[in-house]
Amino acid sequence: MEMPKYILQIFKHSLTIVWSWGFNNPVAIPNGLRFKVQGYLHKGWVEVVYDEGYDTFTVRILKRDGSIKQEVNDVYLDGLVEVIDGMVERCPNYEQRVRQTYGILSVAALGKEKRKMIIK
Repeated sequence: MEMPKYILQIFKHSLTIVWSWGFNNPVAIPNGLRFKVQGYLHKGWVEVVYDEGYDTFTVRILKRDGSIKQEVNDVYLDGLVEVIDGMVERCPNYEQRVRQTYGILSVAALGKEKRKMIIK
């Protein structure tokens, strides 16, 4: 499988998180994928590049001029979405920002008793 398609397959297992980034405009690059996001922490381009030698990924947040703003190396397959989420979307006051922006609250942020009421 081509690497850009493989990365998209990884993302499909966590679509809700990927959608929360405002993921769009995916572009195949050598051994990876570049895409745009509109997250709380970063708005712009992200690159994910596979390193065959180490069997890991490198995630890069790019500035507007295309230079690297932030880079995380040696990201394993099972941590790829979580690492990108931490670089693009997850801020310290994430739940509060979601409430302010969308007027909603995630079930995870509710207290134990309220979660029980929803799950019933």
